[in-house]
Amino acid sequence: MAKFVIEQSPALRGKVRIGGSKNAVLPILAATLLTEAPCVIQDVPALTDVFVMQNMIEDFGGHTKWDARRETMTIVADDVAYPELSYELAGQMRASFLAMGPLLARCGKIKAALPGGCAIGSRPVDQHLKGFAAMGAEITQEHGCVVAKAKRLRGATIYLDFPSVGATENIMMAAVLAEGQTVIQNSANEPEIVDLANFLSSIGADIRGAGTDTIRINGVKALSGGTYGVIPDRIEAGTFMLAAAATKGDIVLENVVPDHLKAITAKLREANVLVEDYDGGLHVYGGGASRAVDVKTLPYPGFPTDMQAQFMGFLAVTEGSGIVIETVFENRFMHAGELKRMGADIKIDSRSAVVDGVSRLTGTQVRATDLRAGAALVVAGLTAEGATEVRDVFHIDRGYCGFEEKLRRLGAKIVRMEG
Repeated sequence: MAKFVIEQSPALRGKVRIGGSKNAVLPILAATLLTEAPCVIQDVPALTDVFVMQNMIEDFGGHTKWDARRETMTIVADDVAYPELSYELAGQMRASFLAMGPLLARCGKIKAALPGGCAIGSRPVDQHLKGFAAMGAEITQEHGCVVAKAKRLRGATIYLDFPSVGATENIMMAAVLAEGQTVIQNSANEPEIVDLANFLSSIGADIRGAGTDTIRINGVKALSGGTYGVIPDRIEAGTFMLAAAATKGDIVLENVVPDHLKAITAKLREANVLVEDYDGGLHVYGGGASRAVDVKTLPYPGFPTDMQAQFMGFLAVTEGSGIVIETVFENRFMHAGELKRMGADIKIDSRSAVVDGVSRLTGTQVRATDLRAGAALVVAGLTAEGATEVRDVFHIDRGYCGFEEKLRRLGAKIVRMEG
């Protein structure tokens, strides 16, 4: 198993280019299963989850080509038969379940093993299945698998019990080939939802309202192909913003959409970190005396749950006391125990954590329990005295492409080691 070894680093300085969004590219890749025509997806990050999705598309009968230099993936899903999503693939990441909507719409039947992913709490698929059933699918469950059948899906009005990103994406993809109009109410409105809708529209779908709480999809008979570029990854951008703030650094982030980062920017400014637009990017300067703030995770446009762990790593070395409240997942404080091993002062009570900043952390052996927890430990390790070993970095590789190389170019003392 690979690990990161991190030495206390100087203030990060320089420029870093943010890659394509993990949370946007995975549903877009799944959506290429809706059409037989070639699709070329640009700004695809070289992540392990992306390659799992690539393998899954090929397992269904699609053909793919990855161009590492251009960061593009070409998909031709022209030979898709009755699809079955194996446990081996489904267990590797939760986003595997996003293939269900496209394949149900196109093939009329799919058997899918229930998905895996990071152990950050319960993430049921009942809202996905509720949507499929409303559009006329017959849903059965057997031996850890879900089977959905429908000769042709029909448009329906679907109210989500909560604004689930995955359910919104899956239902939206299924609806583009359904007969009639589908209305998704209380839909998620994250930027990744808008990106998926824009991709689907670019290949012939009729979608209105993405980015609001009501999305309307008029079904079409078939979709075409095309070329599409994925939006930048707002969570990768936020992680580098927190790394700059924690090390009192001075960095410029390129290839970002500042509007997607408003919640993170607002909290950093409240903590006395300078964040300003800079020639189409963001300039982050953490050289001042930062102060603790309170954070509460919420669906977009609120503070993202995927940035909660990294922000806790920053608060651990920030003067004062801050409260972190996690409202999205019930098991997303596992990184707190690892930060405490480094000397952080954190008290957990149910879904709230009180973080009292300390003057210094101490390097030790810690374990990445999930993707964002691993990123938080790296942020903390940059500030800790001595050496920090972050183990199980395969979690980090699921969401950050070339993480250690980008940090080293900013002056971080971090290396990847095997074993």
